[in-house]
Amino acid sequence: MVVTITINPIVERRLYFDKFESGKVNRTEKEKFRAGGKGINVSRQLNNLGIKNTAVTFLGGDGGKLLRRTLKEEKIEFSPVQTGGETRQAWVAVDQSNKKVTSLFAPNSDITQREADDFLDKSLKVINNASVVVLAGSSPSETCDHIFPEIIKAAINEDKSVVADTYGKHLEACINAGPTALHINRDEAVNSLGITLDSEEEYRNLLSGFYDRGIKLSFVTNGNKPFYSSKFDFHYKIGVPAIEEYDSTGSGDAFVAGIVYGMEKALVYDEFTNLAVKLGALNATSEETCMVKINEIESFNSLADISPVGKKMKIIDDSPTIY
Repeated sequence: MVVTITINPIVERRLYFDKFESGKVNRTEKEKFRAGGKGINVSRQLNNLGIKNTAVTFLGGDGGKLLRRTLKEEKIEFSPVQTGGETRQAWVAVDQSNKKVTSLFAPNSDITQREADDFLDKSLKVINNASVVVLAGSSPSETCDHIFPEIIKAAINEDKSVVADTYGKHLEACINAGPTALHINRDEAVNSLGITLDSEEEYRNLLSGFYDRGIKLSFVTNGNKPFYSSKFDFHYKIGVPAIEEYDSTGSGDAFVAGIVYGMEKALVYDEFTNLAVKLGALNATSEETCMVKINEIESFNSLADISPVGKKMKIIDDSPTIY
């Protein structure tokens, strides 16, 4: 079973307009709620791939009540930790005339130190039954910055596979904890680590640094542009298929779900990387977030262009020899 952990969840109120005009009164006759937060998005996509999972997250206040209801409606299995503060909310305007989405986010939730410690304790208990642990999204405050690194250390110590997809002040500590796999987009890496990524050499140095700290798989994506990845100390440049983008929200989370699926199904690197790229691309073509269906994947013929850079992996011919 997969456990996803989200310490900065959100509940979205999505409003649909025939045409949305900024600076004017816009009225809609259609709205719906959606559970959000990167780990929760991963859970939703895993559900669509048939992978059993549980989402651990904070819930608090009226926003928490909405999020609880929405998680149940979406049939996302979850294990909550109650907070005294409000779960953050977002208002999303979907302009159906030109396929544009405008999002407005409330401030992060206010989490006390005791609530953060309770969350850590509960997470450590839940991951006992996990095969893969996914830690995704930002930290809402400094009181929560210790949660992801401590879970990574504990899960690795228990021989679990750990996938981290995060950014911000706690990123360095998460990297030093040595998750099995790390996903981060280029801008998050640049802003969180204070580095530049303007050349292949800089990407490869970053990937090598991840491997030196025990990270076996790394993916530094860059939207619809080619990106760099590593498997152990072998590096790859990966081209992505061209698509007509609608809303890229959650594409990184769909990508992570592909990596997790590959771990659960024991796929080889090229197979699960190609699946992850397909999921990210297909997600961006839809207004929905992390709801790509298996039949959509099967009918999407474009493949990722996976090319080794630098040191090449040796291929051993172990086929039978006839004398």
